[in-house]
Amino acid sequence: MSRVSLEGRVAVVTGAARGVGELLARKLSARGVRIALVGLEPDALKEVSARLHSDSEHWHADVTDHEAMARVAEEVKERFGRVDIVVANAGVATGGPFADSDPESWRRVIEVNVIGSAVTAHAFLPMLLESRGYLLQIASLAAITPAPMMTAYCASKSGVEAYAHSLSAEVGYRGVKVGVGYLSWTDTDMVRGADQDDVMRELRQRLPWPSNKTYPLGPAVDRLVAGIERRSSHVYGQWWLRGMQGVRGYLPGVIGTVGQREMRRFADRLTGMRTGLVGAGGAADEQQRTTHRK
Repeated sequence: MSRVSLEGRVAVVTGAARGVGELLARKLSARGVRIALVGLEPDALKEVSARLHSDSEHWHADVTDHEAMARVAEEVKERFGRVDIVVANAGVATGGPFADSDPESWRRVIEVNVIGSAVTAHAFLPMLLESRGYLLQIASLAAITPAPMMTAYCASKSGVEAYAHSLSAEVGYRGVKVGVGYLSWTDTDMVRGADQDDVMRELRQRLPWPSNKTYPLGPAVDRLVAGIERRSSHVYGQWWLRGMQGVRGYLPGVIGTVGQREMRRFADRLTGMRTGLVGAGGAADEQQRTTHRK
């Protein structure tokens, strides 16, 4: 599929303060894309914006807040005049046994990853329809295969994958292309935060190759940028994820069998595992909610 020039286009990137969102914003900016950064960390977003090569602005907003995101969409249009690309990247994660999970954190993963993605699309879809633009929904290997100790995250990423495919069928005839981006374990604050728990780190290391590795962020984001240039329906941050699509129907049974064996191995170490959101992004989300409750 041929690539289109991104020079002069306007892209909205959520979860842009760090990790995938931050680097994606930088790489798009280097191609002449004007960038609207959205996230929960205004100081970090301001620093990211200052480092970009092209015209940019940042907005502090919770992607699950319909009114806030509608306001952001209006202000982005006023600031840039149009929107050509939206990357729904904002996400949080939690891990550990479901039976001991914190209900508020579990729910928050669903709210941010699924509802937040839908709220983002709903806010910016009118502008994408005007520009016949492109929406890239960031999913995960967790959408392709289930995994023990990751019930909320797997549920959320399966959800956004299905939602994005459904939306693609709705808006494709109107010129809007919707893509799904898949990433395996990639070197971000979220993954490093999950690895701080010994059980989660060791359990992941016991996964079969190549899913047991942590992959560098740069090449994964380069693949996302190429997918945006091609307006691809599916974008794979690691080369081998494409092959997983062909065998995904067998994976629940395999993971069910292998997962039981591994959970038995770790059973005596599961008590007392941390149950909150992981990584710096998770901490920012929890701080935002704590502030709003006061």
